[in-house]
Amino acid sequence: MPTHAEKRYLPYRPEQMFDLVAGVDKYPQFLPWCKAARITKRDGDVFFADLVIAFKVFKESFSSKVALEPKKAVHVEYINGPFRYLNNHWGFEKADDGGTVVNFYVDFEFKSRILQNLIGLLFNEAVRRMVGAFETRAKAIYEPVSDRPAERLEVTSAAT
Repeated sequence: MPTHAEKRYLPYRPEQMFDLVAGVDKYPQFLPWCKAARITKRDGDVFFADLVIAFKVFKESFSSKVALEPKKAVHVEYINGPFRYLNNHWGFEKADDGGTVVNFYVDFEFKSRILQNLIGLLFNEAVRRMVGAFETRAKAIYEPVSDRPAERLEVTSAAT
């Protein structure tokens, strides 16, 4: 059951980071391994999304419920697909200089032992690339609000 928690400072406004993470339908434009994303239903601050993830010979799709706390947090609840479970949360706190402290958490387990063993070997690199993709995308589309460079503040990661 791989888990990863990370706190990272980014020199972009919390509203911008929230919009980036909440924009699930745009993930295929920048997120590694995300080949397709579709919003299937919206109901206020909740929406349902289907994503297709591909890595080498593996291609899986899954559905999730995404609950938004506007400009503060994004909570992802797994519905169906290749996982036994998936918990994913993003939090956005305004830093003193106007930037954002991003809190990211993911915990999941695949139903398939083969996929679980594969991700166990690649988990740390996969999460690093995924979180990095959001930072790279923010850099490409937003102007920084601070001269302070992006930095990791805390990381806890375990692939079991």
